[in-house]
Amino acid sequence: MASTVTAPPASGGTAPTRRVPRSAGGGLGRYILVRALLIIPTVFILVTLVFVAMRATGDPITAALGDRLTAAQLQERIHEAGYDRPIIVQYFEYVGQIFTGDFGTTISDNRPVVQVLLTYGSATLELVFYSLIVAFIVGIPLGMVAAYFRDRGQDAALRVFAILCYATPVFFAGMLLKLIFSVWLGWLPVAGRASTRAELQMQLLPDPSGLYTIDAIRTGNPAVLGDVLAHAVLPAIALGLLTAGVFLRLVRTNVIGTLATDYVDAARSRGVSEYRLVRRHAYRPALIPIITVIGLQIALLLGGAVLTETTFEWKGLGFQLAEYLQARDFIAVQGIVALLAVIVALTNFIVDVIAALIDPRVRY
Repeated sequence: MASTVTAPPASGGTAPTRRVPRSAGGGLGRYILVRALLIIPTVFILVTLVFVAMRATGDPITAALGDRLTAAQLQERIHEAGYDRPIIVQYFEYVGQIFTGDFGTTISDNRPVVQVLLTYGSATLELVFYSLIVAFIVGIPLGMVAAYFRDRGQDAALRVFAILCYATPVFFAGMLLKLIFSVWLGWLPVAGRASTRAELQMQLLPDPSGLYTIDAIRTGNPAVLGDVLAHAVLPAIALGLLTAGVFLRLVRTNVIGTLATDYVDAARSRGVSEYRLVRRHAYRPALIPIITVIGLQIALLLGGAVLTETTFEWKGLGFQLAEYLQARDFIAVQGIVALLAVIVALTNFIVDVIAALIDPRVRY
């Protein structure tokens, strides 16, 4: 917020006091710096909570291999891994490893956690991207329609639809979509990210990115791209509707609020149609709240990705997280959750900066 100074009175009389605006200077820079610095304690707190929760049931070696090793072998493995040391020593060592990019090695399959993150993170990123597209395509237009037909039958139906979207468990929505469109109608694949033939063609590419859409385009084969997109439809809808309901309610509420403002009343008095008012005058201001909540919705989508990927056998971080939880591989779980915490923190930072740039109501 710009500060002000009081101008001195002119000589020979008492001049009225006036406010002279002073430049905000580095206000936006300070705002961005503060938001960036907040990423560190946010990730630190989340990593700490995960570490404490994982250790609450004992050491990772016993949890993962306790029923497959003798007592002597188990104690030897625990000593080699250093889990017989004080918990505070283990904690500071783990935090130090994270800051150097070392997330440890999985216990169940003996893979570097960083390799797991790089291998499966692209799949989750792709799923979240598709889901956001579904949320925007469904939530924003239907929110405008609900505002246009406020308190009428269409509005009531859309509000019920929004409630169903974010209240229905994502795994149930996924199974229902699979039953209808894969089993009954046979229109779409039932599971996976691509067919075996398409995956083999993408694996022949030099340095595949792991993002199947990009790799499918690189093959130059439209059939491969169509196969990848067909596999993404149902998972994206199942996860995207979760956020679409939130967007629908937000857009509806904010469009209705914008339609009650003075400048819209002035446009209405000039004979502008209600349809044009919604599209041209109330649409853009209603998108600002959408931008401000995207960070929270990313966290919601990442959480829902665990169930969505498991339901559709979409082999991303969520699918692997469920596998490692079943195997009680706490090292892998800690690494995946730490990465998700970083993604959520960075997303919220980017959203805060964008909101500060486009929304004049944000004060820095």
